[in-house]
Amino acid sequence: MEIARNDIDGGKAFDWGRTSAVYAKYRDIYPREMYEQLIKLGIGVKGQRILDLGTGTGVIPRNMYRYGAEWTGVDISEKQIAQARLLAKNKNMDIRFLISPVEDIDMSQGGFDVITACQCFWYFDHNKLVPKLHDMLKDDGKLAVIQMGWLPDEDRIAGLSEKLVLEYSPEWTGAGWTRQPVYISDEVLEYFDIEERVGFDIKLPFTRESWNGRMKSCRGIGASLSDSEIAAWEREHRALLVLTAPEEFEILHYVAIAVLKKK
Repeated sequence: MEIARNDIDGGKAFDWGRTSAVYAKYRDIYPREMYEQLIKLGIGVKGQRILDLGTGTGVIPRNMYRYGAEWTGVDISEKQIAQARLLAKNKNMDIRFLISPVEDIDMSQGGFDVITACQCFWYFDHNKLVPKLHDMLKDDGKLAVIQMGWLPDEDRIAGLSEKLVLEYSPEWTGAGWTRQPVYISDEVLEYFDIEERVGFDIKLPFTRESWNGRMKSCRGIGASLSDSEIAAWEREHRALLVLTAPEEFEILHYVAIAVLKKK
């Protein structure tokens, strides 16, 4: 399903379903340290019922399944959910996945202990969604907003790769990530109080193949360009990596987490 918003990529339409197979293969990269930090913050522990917004291929529910919470994931993309269901089934994970815009979900009031949103919260209509999230959480319920991005100004390979994305998608607003706390809008703060903030650097391992796949699956390339443009970008990016990166390397990222409590 195509999405277009004036404040994202200058209104250029994108569709995560177009990159689902690549996404499933190359985007399950969140580090163990991130999941352990969430557990320390009381997110994802045994006995909780959790709703994961913008779940994509189910990366968060699948990786935190071992901690014992009961997970439901929702995403607007049918193809993303198809990948999520397949990957969960292959690991015998009992996770419920739903296809829907998150703003349209209709869940019972007070049914969830936690709601998570990883690398997606800025896509949603907060005026419409946030009151629903408040209603769907128990009285002591929490909302966890998670972000992770490479640091292009400090990591040469990331910076060069990002520059190439911008050559093909000049309006792409995913560029220029810096160390910053999760942005929490005023609409959210009407219904939630910020309880915890955590941020830390992490170096993630890649090969030329996996980094190319990671970059190709980004919104500025795989989710928005034509097949011929994607192929041309990929040729250039692979050539760039041969010149600038060893076969195995690390990319500097920053992880930011905000845990909010229902008012």
